[in-house]
Amino acid sequence: MKLLFVNSAREWGGTEKWTRMAARKLAETHEVSLVYRKEVVGTNFDLPKFRLPCLSHVDLYTLLRMVAIIRKHGIEVIIPTKRKDYLLGGLAGRMTGVPMILRLGADRKLRWPWQRFMYHTLSSGIIVNASKIKKTLLETSYIPADKIRVIYNGLDTTELDRRRLEEPVAKPFPITITGLGRLTWNKGYDFLIRSFARFVEASGNRDAGLVIIGDGAQREEFAKLAAELGLRDRVLFPGFQQNPYPWLAVSDIFAVTSTNEGLPNALLEAMYLGNAPISTRAGGVDEVIDDGQNGRLLDYGDEEALAKALQSLVESPERRAEFAKNARERIIDQFSLDRMSSEIAGFCREVARKA
Repeated sequence: MKLLFVNSAREWGGTEKWTRMAARKLAETHEVSLVYRKEVVGTNFDLPKFRLPCLSHVDLYTLLRMVAIIRKHGIEVIIPTKRKDYLLGGLAGRMTGVPMILRLGADRKLRWPWQRFMYHTLSSGIIVNASKIKKTLLETSYIPADKIRVIYNGLDTTELDRRRLEEPVAKPFPITITGLGRLTWNKGYDFLIRSFARFVEASGNRDAGLVIIGDGAQREEFAKLAAELGLRDRVLFPGFQQNPYPWLAVSDIFAVTSTNEGLPNALLEAMYLGNAPISTRAGGVDEVIDDGQNGRLLDYGDEEALAKALQSLVESPERRAEFAKNARERIIDQFSLDRMSSEIAGFCREVARKA
């Protein structure tokens, strides 16, 4: 099949990583290309690609150029992966008679009338990476269940094993707790830092430290909060890492503290690389973490619960090892890249036949 991914992101993040993984794997057996906006995204793709302005949801120049690309290259399915791209991809699909399958990686309620046009009228299918997201979409009552396909993220474990050894890093703390993602409020790093401070104060622990990998608008605020809580030397901000896997490989505990998620790739990667996970009950996280079996789940904002969860894992090497072992086994069993690409291709063929 001839597939066109669309991603107009201005910076590199989880959705962009998923797009690259999916496109790269599908390109082994299909013709895959990409429309993108910024070079920070485009340079990460080694397949046919087209840089367009993507200035807004209704950028007429981008729309007409996309229509020309679809017609010239015989595209059979359009797969936009950012909200801004859903409308452009859907309109281009309508103008060319090509179906559009949008990919949604966050648990998001649809509240506005115009969203019906974008998510239902223009789309021929929706890929989500967690059953929780499908359940939320079905609350609209206008999107039929058979239009939504749950396809769990896949991991290229061969690539992870290779890249974790490329640039070894020294373990920053005897017991290292790691967070990874854009440094924005919705990732909850202020909640994580305050909870870590509460754990340190209650336990007097001197071995554990926190590493928050990534960059973003709130980096300075999070660093200032850590300093105000007396944790300047216990909370590290190494910035954006093109290859974060050596950091994850030396980490002991991985924390997801988001207000809202789909099923984050960073969590799956950390679990595969031997971390005991702790997460808020965000999006579809409970579809990979069984509380008390291969990790811990808690509610966003409950600093006492997070502090106690950190303490229980920091102070019990046996429990950390058990959670990490069970977490890795879950990833190997459930989150294969071959399975993900096969299911995406199957859904595309099914939608194209109906179209």
